[in-house]
Amino acid sequence: MSLFEDATATPSRSAEPRRSGGSRRFSVGVWALVIALVALLVLSFLPTGFVIQRQGPVVNTLGSAENTDGEEVPLISVRGAETYPTAGALDLTTVQIAGNRERTPSWFELAMAWFDPSQAVLPIDQVFPAGTTTEQRNEENAALMVDSQKEATAAALTQLGYEVRSHVGVGALTEDSPSSGILEVGDEIVSADGTPVGDTAQLRSVINDGGGDPVELVIRRGDAERTVSVTPVRSETADGPVWIIGITTARDFDFPIDVTIQLDRIGGPSAGQMFALGIIDTLTPGELNGGEQVAGTGTIDSAGTIGPIGGIRQKLYGALDAGADYFLAPQRNCDEVVGHIPGDLRVIPVATLDDSLAALDAIRTGEGVDDLPVCTVG
Repeated sequence: MSLFEDATATPSRSAEPRRSGGSRRFSVGVWALVIALVALLVLSFLPTGFVIQRQGPVVNTLGSAENTDGEEVPLISVRGAETYPTAGALDLTTVQIAGNRERTPSWFELAMAWFDPSQAVLPIDQVFPAGTTTEQRNEENAALMVDSQKEATAAALTQLGYEVRSHVGVGALTEDSPSSGILEVGDEIVSADGTPVGDTAQLRSVINDGGGDPVELVIRRGDAERTVSVTPVRSETADGPVWIIGITTARDFDFPIDVTIQLDRIGGPSAGQMFALGIIDTLTPGELNGGEQVAGTGTIDSAGTIGPIGGIRQKLYGALDAGADYFLAPQRNCDEVVGHIPGDLRVIPVATLDDSLAALDAIRTGEGVDDLPVCTVG
């Protein structure tokens, strides 16, 4: 009897401490959760110093766009030459930035983006340099887009055998410029010391060869030409001393036909390659892409050289989500492409406009597609 009572008493005495320990553990867990939620709430209101880069709109250069009046018009229109029907798509891809200096993403948003392969977390200084406002950045990107359209048009028309003349203009005068009162914004520089000027490198070479001597410039202002003289000043750079005339240059072209690209609210130079291909397709019989949906990105200059861009991985996801089967990527972006191609998207590296046209020819005919290059590291 006594033994039985002792046996039943033992668990009765030990049960209460176990309940007490469980209650303490529960309380600690609740407080830990409360502290974590408070910390998360506090962090959500603290500036992060980062922004998120994600895929942006995908736009078919063979399609239409809304103009300033809200009307749908062809994205690429041409006057002065015969145009031809197109099919399929030559998509330009874009990225968009979530956040700015006025409002950075929360730490929770950054954590979600960090684990999403279609997004990238970037230091805010990389996207919005110190001292640059969001408005200034947008203006710079808009200017880059205009330059990109000019270079793409020059590359496309040159490829088609048109004669395209380029010239260098005065884009701006620097502070305390030796050209103040002599040159004006918008002046076209025809020649320097008797040497025709077709690009900025030629102008820079003539000025430096003079070693500081006055440079005789033939300029075109409006419809009239005039000759002026500017005395360069010496400037120290990381590569050594140079002679400058205190201007920034703007390259422009004289086109034999009128090509208009209607695209608002998208900035930067990375659509150049796809603009050039869209122009060529519009001006040539048949379908450049064989009616397929082909996307791509890359800067382009008037010589047809395709340059690297930012946000290549996000643009790959944008192309895949838009339904593209093929993607034309700048060859110099290949290190960022390898190992990051989503789905079954076929990425074709290109370095020149000729490379892009060769790839499209293979896609159109179905011959040699398997022999097209692929991105490799190094």
